[in-house]
Amino acid sequence: MIDAKKAITTFLAGAALALLTSLAGPALAASEVKAVVNGTAITSGDVAKRQAFLRLQHTKADAKTAQEQLVDETLKRQEVSRVHMSVSQQDVDASFARFSSGNKLSVEQMSQILDRAGVGVDHFKAFIAVQMSWPRVVNARYGSTSRLSNYDLVSRMMQNNKQKPVTTEYMLQQIIFVIPQAKRSAITGKRKGEAEASRSKFPGCDQAKVFAATMRDVSVRDLGRMLAPEIPPDWKPLVEQAKGNTTGTRVTDKGVEYLAICSQRQVSDDQAAEMVFRQEDLDKSKAGKKDAGPENENSKKYLDELRKKAQIAYR
Repeated sequence: MIDAKKAITTFLAGAALALLTSLAGPALAASEVKAVVNGTAITSGDVAKRQAFLRLQHTKADAKTAQEQLVDETLKRQEVSRVHMSVSQQDVDASFARFSSGNKLSVEQMSQILDRAGVGVDHFKAFIAVQMSWPRVVNARYGSTSRLSNYDLVSRMMQNNKQKPVTTEYMLQQIIFVIPQAKRSAITGKRKGEAEASRSKFPGCDQAKVFAATMRDVSVRDLGRMLAPEIPPDWKPLVEQAKGNTTGTRVTDKGVEYLAICSQRQVSDDQAAEMVFRQEDLDKSKAGKKDAGPENENSKKYLDELRKKAQIAYR
């Protein structure tokens, strides 16, 4: 699996020192459209900010390089949005805070440095959001590893004293208290309170949609069967720590959410065994810091497909 946090850390490692020593960035002229990607405009102002960002990393910072990076980023952002796999603004803000803290700066100090360097906080956070979200999309499309063959599965079970590993099977629903982007700062606290209050009244999955209809802007999404290793990292602790038939809440890009646990049981079928073995392999790979080459190849393959299908107009 592509490690989003590692990707950000690696990409920004060369930028940290330069960020700390940057005092001023170039003044930006009036923006004009330089490219349009599936209807989304990239302006000369966007390009200038990306050039400033590239200079902080001591890499090639000409306008063409910056523009092509932004085209790729726009395609990724559009795909992330299409498949509804974006990280939340809360996740992005937390990542920005960690980056600031790692450089022994407050969020306010880091924001000032970015502004002086000509990058800007919004541009930097938009970059972080794509870096965190895109690996999810790639991994969902291709998987972190190829499927185990029947031979591999039997061999692994033989090593496990001929026993199939056991994991937990969940039937899940996603309850979303929707927050429009324009109102996020104004009503997030209120919506979080409403979501928390609804958990104690949740009637069960069979009545979930009727229950949601009694409240304003609440939607229910059936997630179906999900084995423990398949649960996204952001949700896994909440599912494992759940008491009763709902998890705790999370603020995401869609609003305030929690998961309803319709049922759970221990299973040891072939699919469960494969999931457990794949997760074990992934954990070993992370521990050994093995090269993530295949995943990076999948990322490139995916992006190439998006470029071929896209309508990209340069001005």
